[in-house]
This record gives sequence, structure tokens and C-alpha cells, in this order.
Amino acid sequence: MNKPAMPNSFRTGPDEQGMFGIFGGRFVAETLMPLILDLEEQWNKAKNDPEFKAELQNLSTHYAGRPSKLYFAEGLTKHLGGAKVYFKREDLNHTGSHKINNCLGQILLAKRMGKKRIIAETGAGQHGVASATVAARFGYPCVVYMGATDVARQSPNVFRMKLLGAEVRPVTAGHGTLKDAMNEALRDWVTNVEDTYYLIGTAAGPHPYPELVRDFQSVIGTEARAQILEQEGRLPDVIIAAVGGGSNAIGLFHPFLDDKDVRIIGIEAGGRGLDGVEHCASMNAGKPGVLHGNRTYLLQNADGQILDGHSISAGLDYPGVGPEHSWLRDSGRVQYEPILDDEALEAFQLTTRVEGIIPALESAHAIAHAMKIVPKMDKDQIVIVNLSGRGDKDVHTVANMLGMEI
Repeated sequence: MNKPAMPNSFRTGPDEQGMFGIFGGRFVAETLMPLILDLEEQWNKAKNDPEFKAELQNLSTHYAGRPSKLYFAEGLTKHLGGAKVYFKREDLNHTGSHKINNCLGQILLAKRMGKKRIIAETGAGQHGVASATVAARFGYPCVVYMGATDVARQSPNVFRMKLLGAEVRPVTAGHGTLKDAMNEALRDWVTNVEDTYYLIGTAAGPHPYPELVRDFQSVIGTEARAQILEQEGRLPDVIIAAVGGGSNAIGLFHPFLDDKDVRIIGIEAGGRGLDGVEHCASMNAGKPGVLHGNRTYLLQNADGQILDGHSISAGLDYPGVGPEHSWLRDSGRVQYEPILDDEALEAFQLTTRVEGIIPALESAHAIAHAMKIVPKMDKDQIVIVNLSGRGDKDVHTVANMLGMEI
């Protein structure tokens, strides 16, 4: 198979049909098509509107707390004994993760479009919390669809959503995880097209969602790029982020895509190993197909049925990935590697002990890969890891894995 031709820039996609090469697009019910086209029109106007950008900037600064810090992880660097490790501290944002970046942008779009109701899907609960937060801030009723499995393992976030006034609807279909929650949210949207805005939490779904979520999250990489130039006087050698649907990763990666000397690594959930089906490594063990309105790499069986997959991390427990990641994988610009549950758990504990920072299990996957490569690098080299969220939500899961009681 021939590699696709190298583009002049990796930052130009998608095309007018929402395609990143052969990935992306909008495979949706006819009832949704007018709404999708309206959303695209409103998004194209909003992203060039100085008033929209100013309102988002104001909220990002004074409500979400941006810019987030770029922190030299001295303890981890010393422990690993190789390259310098920096954390992009998205865990310090209001609500505790990168999700607020996208939610603030989309709630302003919903307001612009005159919508009266917000729906969202969530896995780890961080997007649900961020959606409930912005809905409360702007006075919208909010329904969050969450797999029943995730409701059980992310109970603190479920309670936070309810405190914020959102209705959490557990989804029992399938394995009761993120895929199933997204299915139910799409069904709701089809039924309530006129008054409802679907606030998608990741860089997947039908066009223009992968593009607009990426652009709202690109503040991560834009800041990190400027911050490392200020602190070190040069760009990093490697940047690493965890990939479920892929919004925190594409947010970090996008501003660096045309920097040829920066190696970019996305980390998938290797679960209990790629030999069976208990993982969520769609780009290492899947093949292209259509799910949730776009064509991308998916976990599927020989008949094309979508598999449920597994990860210790609720936020990585998705059998697909955003279409731009699939394109970046096939183009060779970004390398995607799996990390096992046990490796993520080890990284979670190590980071907590040597840095005094409890990372989200999603972020721990990215740190785990840094633990593999940093000791082999020179001491003057630089690695940035996206610390996409804080780990408060995961302490019950970790305690269970370690056989401890809280």
C-alpha cells in the first residue's frame, strides 16, 4: 500500500465535505442534515467573528482560568534520569480537565443558534461535568447520557453533574460505556432537532464537530508552544497525549504538526493486551469503518459489528477515534502506541508520589509512555506530556485495582 502524498501542511484539513483524506465526513440521518449544515454555517461565521472570539477569550481567562501552566516535572525527570519532562497542566482548569475549553466554545455556539436545551454524552464524566457547568452558567437545561458502567465507576462526577442541575441518564445498552452513551445522545438529537444543541465532547462525530472541537482545544498546543519557547528557548523533541476520541491530543498536537523536528505520539488504551478484545486501541488493532457520523479507525469484528473494547480509564473506553487522528496515523505524521492498564496504573502511582500530582487515568497512559522513552533520551532533550485532567475522579477505580478500601 502506497503512503499518501505528503501535504504542504498538516494543519489545513478538513475539506469542504469534512474529510481528512478518506476519513471524516457526515454520515447522519436525513432529519439531522439541515441541522448539521446550519451548525457548519454558524461555526464558519463564529470563528471569524471578533465578538465571538472576544467572549470566548474572556470566559477562558476569567472563568476557566487559562492559560494553564507548563510545569517542569522535576521529580519525575530526576526519577527517570533522561530527558526533561514538562506537564501541560490542563488539570488546573475549572472543572479539572481540558473539557471546559470545548464546552465554553460550543455553549456560545448554542446561544448564537437560539437553542433552548443542551444534551451531551460522557465517559469518564469530565465532559458531562463541563457540559453541566456551562449549561448552569448560561441557564440551560442539560441532559447527560452516560453508560451505566461508567455511572458506577465515576460516581463522584455523577454527583457533581446533578449538583450542577443536569439530568444524568444511565445507558444500559451494550457494555454501558461511552459508545452506548453517544448512541443514545444521537437518538435524542434526532427526536428533538429544533430546540436541542448536542454538545459533543470529543473530536469525532459528523462534520463540523471534529474541526470545531479541535479548534477550541488547540489553545492547549498554542499555549504549550509559546510557553516552552519562553522557558527553554526552543521547541520540544517529543509531545505525548492520551487518545480516546482524541480531543485533548489533537488540541496539543495541531499547533505542532508542521514543526518537522517535533516527534508526536498519541497513546491508546491497550487495556489487557491487543491479543484479545479487551482494549481500545482502534488505530493499532482496528480498521476503517463508519460510526457516529464519521469514517475512522474502529474496533470491529469480521462482520463489521462494532466491538465494545475495554480500558481501566472510562475516558479512553471508546472503540473509535476522531477522524483527524486516523488521517495523521496513515500519513505517518503522528505515531500511535498502546499502553496497558497495568502500565497506566504504575504511572498514576509514580506521578502521585514523585510530583504530588494525582493525574487522571487517561493522562497516566501518556505519562506511562514517557516513562518508557525518557530514560533512553539525552538530558538536554525535552518531552511535553499533556496532563489532560486530574485524578480525583479515578481514586475509587485505582483503590479497587490495588485491592484497597476508601
